[in-house]
Amino acid sequence: MKIILLGPPGAGKGTQSKVLAKRLNLPHISTGDLLRQNVAGGTELGKEAKRFTNKGMFVPHDLVTKMLVDRFQKPDLKNGFILDGYPRNLKQAEVLDGIFNAKKELIDIVIYLDTSESVVIQRLSGRLVCKSCGGNFHVKNMPPKVSGVCDSCKGELYQREDDKEATIRNRLEVYKKEVSCLLDYYKESNRLHAVLADEDAPVVLEKIIQLIKAGNDTSKVG
Repeated sequence: MKIILLGPPGAGKGTQSKVLAKRLNLPHISTGDLLRQNVAGGTELGKEAKRFTNKGMFVPHDLVTKMLVDRFQKPDLKNGFILDGYPRNLKQAEVLDGIFNAKKELIDIVIYLDTSESVVIQRLSGRLVCKSCGGNFHVKNMPPKVSGVCDSCKGELYQREDDKEATIRNRLEVYKKEVSCLLDYYKESNRLHAVLADEDAPVVLEKIIQLIKAGNDTSKVG
């Protein structure tokens, strides 16, 4: 089964994707992880991406798409995958469908983590990120064992500039504008299903599992 998780910043896409992948025994594909792996592995696509990151520039969407196309060829994806971080807009959704249509395949289900603005702000404004391994923590929801220190690699934790409240509100406005056409696109093909995602991560995960097991019979669980 090919599953996409969508949602605003702070909705918990990364967290849910990783746990869901383990529950369903499917590979988890994150565009952020994919980019880092290509750069660290010194692939041709990684070298090309590094030319942008070294200048402090965003990696172009078409380059990320090429990395995805390459990843989709790997044999471990024969039974499907959990994808988060892509697509971000209508054009990318069309490109993604085109990739699988060419193989006479289809993205099976798109799950939108419907999260309120107040919850997103609470989650992101308390988020801490490890400078070394990129691990995520939260000052209230998931604090590190030692303040300011990553549990996994002992790296330094910090708050990203884009996790400040004013910046979060701006990010949400931009996201809403971009995602509206994307949601309509998947809704038209009856692949979009929404899950109310304001509750704790384990509760939301069970909603997602129920939806998948129910054969996608409902448009909203919760």
